[in-house]
Amino acid sequence: MQTDPHPDVSHYTYRVTWSAQDDEFLATCAEFPSLSWLASSQIEALQGLQDMLREVIADMEEQGEQVPQPFAERSYSGKFNLRIGESLHRELAIQAAEDGLSLNQYILRKLKAA
Repeated sequence: MQTDPHPDVSHYTYRVTWSAQDDEFLATCAEFPSLSWLASSQIEALQGLQDMLREVIADMEEQGEQVPQPFAERSYSGKFNLRIGESLHRELAIQAAEDGLSLNQYILRKLKAA
């Protein structure tokens, strides 16, 4: 199996924040939560993390490991199951009815406002 020595990492979900503890910028990637990169500028932090990800992904491919798919490229059904307990379910159903909404509409409105 031939691996790409420079895999495309541009579609992953990145965040660059200031780390007061480290006195540097911290770059993270949602799809690889255990990896991060510190640098003196936001650009350097992002570039450092992307360079590291290219190496990590190439190693994963070489070892036959499954590489996480970017969130942006995943498909979602729009449905998920949530267990909330009987008393909370009852409370939400009552609140939805009082607002003249279905439980689904009520929960969706609350999630959008969060």
